[in-house]
Amino acid sequence: MFTLVYQHPDFLVINKHPDVSVHKDDNEQPLLAAVAEQTGDEKLYLIHRLDKMTSGLLLLGRNQQAASVLSGNFARRDVEKFYLAIGTKKPKKKQGVVIGDMTRSRRSSWKLESSKDNPAVTQFFSTAGGNGRRLFLCKPHTGKTHQIRVALRSVGSGIAGDMIYGCEEADRGYLHAYALRFPYQGEWCQFICVPDRGELWQTAEAQQALNDWQSPWELSWPKLSVNK
Repeated sequence: MFTLVYQHPDFLVINKHPDVSVHKDDNEQPLLAAVAEQTGDEKLYLIHRLDKMTSGLLLLGRNQQAASVLSGNFARRDVEKFYLAIGTKKPKKKQGVVIGDMTRSRRSSWKLESSKDNPAVTQFFSTAGGNGRRLFLCKPHTGKTHQIRVALRSVGSGIAGDMIYGCEEADRGYLHAYALRFPYQGEWCQFICVPDRGELWQTAEAQQALNDWQSPWELSWPKLSVNK
């Protein structure tokens, strides 16, 4: 269900495994309960969310005060988030920025619009992922539902294993919360979590890219044309 990455007196960082929900089911949160059982916390606070199919770094508060501070960081967009994804096809452009409003589409899906009233903003790089697929490193500047999944679909490369926006079955949905960087108590905290579940991460091309992207916050990202 999860792997514990880091314990701070005020917060925890875990690696959520794919296909594990962070949302409440029947007023219970099995993931938080499982983490609390391992760490001995009476109560944990969910600071942000990941889609069920998405694996990777998830930040949990260990007390209400810390949770308020950390949630405020996310609300002010003081948190740098980086995601890895494997797309099924070569994208329309190898790198750039995807900007647009998101509106509801069919069933539980969303779509990207050309308008920019309250847009989702995502920077990305891509490189060969092996076997005709594409590996993406994405930096979202907003926190819209399904933002990265919709952004990559919009550039012509739906995520492998994403049966809402992709078109290729796989052993999992290939979206992973790879890195987090945020301020806390006057210091910068930064964490990296290399994906370890899923055969498509293991290609030589993907492993080379992961080696090149070990410090994503230091890369020269495509220029933003709108304010964050």
